[in-house]
Amino acid sequence: MTGPRPAAPPDEELTRLAALHGVATSYRPSPDRTVTASATAVVRALGALGVDAGGPEAVRAALAAREAEQAGRLLPPTVVHWHGDTTPAALAALPPGTRLLVETEQGESRASVEHLPPGVHAVTATAPDGRTAHAHLVVAPPRLPTPTGRSYGLLVQLYSLLSGRSWGMGDLGDLAELAGWAGRALGAGFVQVNPLHAAVPGAPTDPSPYRPSSRRFPDPVHLRVEDVPEFAYLGDPDRVRGLLERAGRLREAVLEKGALIDRDAVWELKREALELVAQVPLGPGRRAAYCAFLAEEGKALEDHATWCALAEVYGSDWHRWPEGLRDPRSGATARARAELMDRVDFHSRLAWLTDAQLTAAQRTAREAGMPLGIVHDLAVGVHPGGADAWAQQEYLAAGMSVGAPPDAFNARGQDWGLPPWRPDRLAESGYAPYRRLLRALFRHAGALRIDHVMGLFRLWWVPQGEPPTEGTYVRYDAEAMLAVLVLEASRAGAVVIGEDLGTVEPGVREALRERGVHGTSVLWFERDWDGDGRPLPPDHWRADCLATATTHDLPSTAARLTGEHVELRDRLGLLARPLEEERAEASADTGEWLEFLARLGLLHGTGGSGDTSSEEAEIQAVHRFLLRTPARMIGIWLPDGVGDRRPQNLPGTWDQYPNWRLPIADAEGRPVTLEELAASPRLHALIDVLRDAGPAGTS
Repeated sequence: MTGPRPAAPPDEELTRLAALHGVATSYRPSPDRTVTASATAVVRALGALGVDAGGPEAVRAALAAREAEQAGRLLPPTVVHWHGDTTPAALAALPPGTRLLVETEQGESRASVEHLPPGVHAVTATAPDGRTAHAHLVVAPPRLPTPTGRSYGLLVQLYSLLSGRSWGMGDLGDLAELAGWAGRALGAGFVQVNPLHAAVPGAPTDPSPYRPSSRRFPDPVHLRVEDVPEFAYLGDPDRVRGLLERAGRLREAVLEKGALIDRDAVWELKREALELVAQVPLGPGRRAAYCAFLAEEGKALEDHATWCALAEVYGSDWHRWPEGLRDPRSGATARARAELMDRVDFHSRLAWLTDAQLTAAQRTAREAGMPLGIVHDLAVGVHPGGADAWAQQEYLAAGMSVGAPPDAFNARGQDWGLPPWRPDRLAESGYAPYRRLLRALFRHAGALRIDHVMGLFRLWWVPQGEPPTEGTYVRYDAEAMLAVLVLEASRAGAVVIGEDLGTVEPGVREALRERGVHGTSVLWFERDWDGDGRPLPPDHWRADCLATATTHDLPSTAARLTGEHVELRDRLGLLARPLEEERAEASADTGEWLEFLARLGLLHGTGGSGDTSSEEAEIQAVHRFLLRTPARMIGIWLPDGVGDRRPQNLPGTWDQYPNWRLPIADAEGRPVTLEELAASPRLHALIDVLRDAGPAGTS
């Protein structure tokens, strides 16, 4: 493995300046190794934060200015107060005699921070010498409540779940059907889906749900068109019949002819249908509901719909639009919005319709008895050319991209192509865009999974045009990020699950646990890394986690057990070592786990045959093991229920593998519909393993 190329390290003054702005000048990929960031990466990161560090004189001037600012500052831009804790340190450090005035979200005026209600309030401090400071005061519950009991649920990429009614990919109608069935017939407590964020339109559209145009608004491609009330009033039966026939052909191409899911073709057909639906007048009640939605979403929805309308005319990368339109607040943009008002209204209506079906899916899940219902997923960031990046430019670090440093799995590091939040601008706004994003997602969620939750603490910033090795970490105010998260989740009565797999900075998991944020534990990675490296006994697992056998980025359980994941990577030229070495290592890893499961008495026969060597028996044993752990949530990767061999996403590939475009399939690769899943003996046998379990640790 080759490490980062040698680079000039930052000097002492640049190091001090960087530290004052939360920019790292070194990092530790392992406890015994420290890597120095290049001066170029540090200077570029500071530049993205509005700090000129382009030469020694500039560094000295910026350092003096920052030190003077901090010395004279009464309060930081945002102060956190955990309900029930002592006075926040920033307020306790104010000069004696300083007067406080707190204007609460609820419109009250208070002279102290004692007994404040949860919320984001405005605080003004006036010192005896006449200095005044204004800050945002985040008052949050000390932690999220622990879910009562334990539950199990299904994990699925929604697009991959086609039913006999889908228009070529899974939709929100399918999600409601899955939740209703899983809750009532299986006793499941939740269904976790991929991010349903709005995608960047294109030819072809990027199919990854983790690089969206907007995280704030969902994608109308997920709509079940026939469930839109106005669809029933379309006046041309021949045209309706034609739409449904074309939808049937898209569905059959995937389910019967082996075609990949074609998101662009699905959207082309749905958009045609929705254009017709939009011509049907809304009744008075529906019109009132739509107007209420517009008022509630306000400027954020207007920006999103305006970007969608402008993208139809000028393309989906706003950096290439006419100069005046690159600014969402310009006069040119206002004039363009007025000229395109019909299209702005169309995209606003699509957001409303999608919001309504998301609400209906969660309502269906809860009515089916699910204590959590739908678990939604929050991507790390947004596409640099998309709607959020256009509308929220002041909050994003220009010229930078989020990624990951080199590690044992990827010596070249990673660049995810997502512009990061600017921590300084977030703090100055009281984390307003972050709060609005969370509130929108929690509206439809019983729980929220946060991808790469370590990003609440720090992110690896890669300067544009540089390789990922030439990045550096930039730190966020984790206490404030967590406080806002806990506040919004508490208001919604929702659970939070952090995806904390891989290399995690010391203290992060402890901080998340303290605030009631669950982690993610995948069986194959749970070993005694501080001891003998062997599989971690079930009673040593953490309780506050979602425990699973796999995820969308990992091999299916069947593929791992059979070694097919190694063969796949070999066919694609992705192995870093000879095939036989990779096979041997994978076989030894799997064999060690199977031996452990057998010693625990978890490896039973299937179908009364007594054959404990069958793949199905081994998959059941894996899930019996998960039930032995104290984990409060157990997740079944839905494709595991029918023996699917293929990962939904193979990291490190782009066009070599059909990422995000595969329907759920059985062991032979034949697509399996939602209706077939519901009748699958193999899936029911796996579900029975979980349904028959008692409390944690007693399977």
